[in-house]
Amino acid sequence: MKIKAAIISNGLEGLHYYYKSNKTISYSIIEITRDFNPYFSSFDLLIIPNGSDHIALYKIKNKIHQFLDEGKTLFCFDGWFTNWLPGSRWVMDNSKKTIDIRYKIKSDRRNLFKNVNIDGLIFSKGISGWWACGYIIPATDAEILLEDTWNRAIIILDETTTNGIIIATASGPLADITYQTTNDNNSMNDISILYKNLLEFIQNKIKQSINN
Repeated sequence: MKIKAAIISNGLEGLHYYYKSNKTISYSIIEITRDFNPYFSSFDLLIIPNGSDHIALYKIKNKIHQFLDEGKTLFCFDGWFTNWLPGSRWVMDNSKKTIDIRYKIKSDRRNLFKNVNIDGLIFSKGISGWWACGYIIPATDAEILLEDTWNRAIIILDETTTNGIIIATASGPLADITYQTTNDNNSMNDISILYKNLLEFIQNKIKQSINN
């Protein structure tokens, strides 16, 4: 069962490098235009990449809520400064020194961090705390997957606010970075592994819903 995914883009350079269709997933890029009014009924997964236009997303928040209420999945890999995402809230915070930032697994009941070295999300070119910006105030009953030094949510999984699944990061980018040239193979590799684990989780969910 191939996942059908929509990626919201406001003209971000390089999305096609990070999100390449393969045997697991088929991507369609939906550009934000002046008359932005997309339909998501044909998709299983909606992806909001790093650097997205959250004002435009706020304008279609009802469509996103409906998409989730149909039991589908949303990936948000960017801090959302308008309240279009149901349940959880993102807080921009650069008051902490990056040298002090560490991430640790809070919960992993679904084995989403299989083969992921968390140091790959902490360090890039010797700099710590590069991956996330701020933190998440999770919705009631949302599961905190990853937290930081101060026990603030960095990745959450929410299966209770809507009928669907929300996986959100505190603006930390996730994608299949293995397609992109980089000078820091270790950290990029762990991002790709985590992203592929998430896709496997969603693919299994889709199969279960079909079989039921």
